Amino acid sequence: MALKMDAVALRAFLDEVFPQVADEFAILVLEEDYMEVVLKVQDKHLRPGGTVSGPSMFELADVAAYLNVLSMIGPKALAVTTNCSIDFMRKPLANTDLIAKSHIVKLGRSLAVTQCLIYSDGESKPVARANLTYSLPPAHI
Repeated sequence: MALKMDAVALRAFLDEVFPQVADEFAILVLEEDYMEVVLKVQDKHLRPGGTVSGPSMFELADVAAYLNVLSMIGPKALAVTTNCSIDFMRKPLANTDLIAKSHIVKLGRSLAVTQCLIYSDGESKPVARANLTYSLPPAHI
């Protein structure tokens, strides 16, 4: 299955539909069923102790997986997260951007299943792992 949205189209879609957070993310890599998205870590993403908060890592995984799915199905704003399981495995580096590497495991007619590994920029071991499922809107929406 070929890409239905490229990085430029995904960026425009994110700017239009989620302008409140769009500037926090950048697409680094986009391939069929795979993408990498960076969270530009800011003070608002930090928890006490100076590390990136769990909710910020969840947000990165969700955005990366969402854009990954949209790249394959097209601009469907009503594709929604129906399940997420996230494991926080190690402390992210302080003052370092995070990179999510998202893979589509299954893309069906009504559900998409993804896996996402999150890394501190420049590190080889992931700081978190997430599995996310999305409900896809019917083709006529």
